[in-house]
Amino acid sequence: MATKLEISLFGTCVVRITGDEPQEIRGAKHRALFAILATAPLGRRTRTYLQQTLWGDTSYDAGHQNLRRALSDLRGMLGDEFSTLLHVTNSDVELDVEHVTFQGSPNDGAFLEDLNIRERAYQDWVQTIRANPDQVAALFRTTPRVQFGRPRPRVTALPLKVVGADPELGVLADWVAEETCRSLSRSNLLTVISHLSSRAMASRSFDIADIRATLNVDYLITGTMRRFKDEIVVDFDFMDARSGNILWNRHLSCPAGEFTDQLQGRLINVIQSIGRTIADMAISYVRDRPLPQIEDHNLLIAGVSLMHKRQMRDFLKSRELLIEAANRTPDAAEIHAWLGKWYVLSVFNGWTVDAKDDTQKALDHTARALGIDPESSFSLTIDGFAHNNLLQDMAVAEERYNMALEANPNESLSWLLRGTLMAFQDDGKAAVRGIETARTLSPIDPFGYFYDSLASTAYVAAEDYPKALEFADRSLALNDRHLSTLRTRVTALHFLGRTDDARVTAQELMRRQPDFSLDYYRRTHPSANHQVGQRVIEALTAAGIR
Repeated sequence: MATKLEISLFGTCVVRITGDEPQEIRGAKHRALFAILATAPLGRRTRTYLQQTLWGDTSYDAGHQNLRRALSDLRGMLGDEFSTLLHVTNSDVELDVEHVTFQGSPNDGAFLEDLNIRERAYQDWVQTIRANPDQVAALFRTTPRVQFGRPRPRVTALPLKVVGADPELGVLADWVAEETCRSLSRSNLLTVISHLSSRAMASRSFDIADIRATLNVDYLITGTMRRFKDEIVVDFDFMDARSGNILWNRHLSCPAGEFTDQLQGRLINVIQSIGRTIADMAISYVRDRPLPQIEDHNLLIAGVSLMHKRQMRDFLKSRELLIEAANRTPDAAEIHAWLGKWYVLSVFNGWTVDAKDDTQKALDHTARALGIDPESSFSLTIDGFAHNNLLQDMAVAEERYNMALEANPNESLSWLLRGTLMAFQDDGKAAVRGIETARTLSPIDPFGYFYDSLASTAYVAAEDYPKALEFADRSLALNDRHLSTLRTRVTALHFLGRTDDARVTAQELMRRQPDFSLDYYRRTHPSANHQVGQRVIEALTAAGIR
């Protein structure tokens, strides 16, 4: 039986460990310690904070000894389960929130009503939460589960309405809907209802409520097609199926004789606009709502989108949303794969405080995803990503990417990461081919900076430094926290002879990751022993990094 920590925060504070040997934590300060960690961002507090909050203004040494004794007591009580629930470093204590479930609700009484700890800092903290219980209300699921729904937003495209009587346009209008649905279906973040299912809706008068009830969709693409002189003109409307609001419209026109040839290229902007709009709406939706009030599909798409935003608080919020999504739908393979990717990014970018533990969590989540669906191309891809970037096992990574592409040749992320793997192995031409294929296949991209960042790496491997710089700059304009992009930019600038600019970028890299060093790069980066890695080392050295 998996170990879980059940905790009640309102009324009587109860901290109970479930598993093979269930037990209840009795000590007031032991329970308070768990409560403080459980309500902290990512379950993590500094030792100093815990010492001052639970033991007051005693000397640092006394506070240090008290905290160490409390942790030792817990280790004695929990045995092997201690390391499952708590991760302790010289500076921090972290509660693994993936193992935590919250019992009861804010209606059960005052926050930590029975914990009469006298230290002023503790009392101030408790009073702050009692004055505004919404700070922790999101930890408790108060909305009935039946109201949540499904893990991915559902979307479809209706065949366009033809203005006038033109049978040729009727065929083209249906084809446009088919191509739109096909492009959208390449995304791992959407459930796409076939245009065949929506075709009947387009053949008669309808209202939005009718479509929502019949097709059970969240978003809808519709519009009109007409001839104007020698051109075919298309107007797209993207609609929120719940409210009936038109979120945006797009207009495109092509010479009639070239319409079928030009549609794919013209449609890309429409598809990407759909992706960006759904992602932006999900982020806006979750901003000020407690977790229990967030629909499943908004949890997932907001979690994935925030994972790739530039602010660290967004990255941290992403994990909270994805963990909630996994708790609601534990058998959804792709949610576990996305959590695996979160931990890979955390380790690879140097944002983690426990690289060993987060590496294991990444591998655990990708293994869980593949255990649920061994043939999921996306899960195979993220497992390869973890093996390549965390374990430097390129052989396993290449095997996973090849299996993913065999299962789904249109998996854009597989092409992207396989292209990056080729770059790490000094095959610049294959790297660029993989990256370009990925960009062509990527239908909606709330994290375009990631594609641009890896494209920059591919062009470094191909020794096309102007292109490498172009893509690095594009990526950094969207997300300047992705540290590997800064390394690639230093490399491109160095080999373009722009030494001063390379030094400025290197200084920015060190400002963001003060503990970065060439030795760290050699030890952790999968390409360090290949030619492309040696180019990076040469550039970083010349830019002043040691």
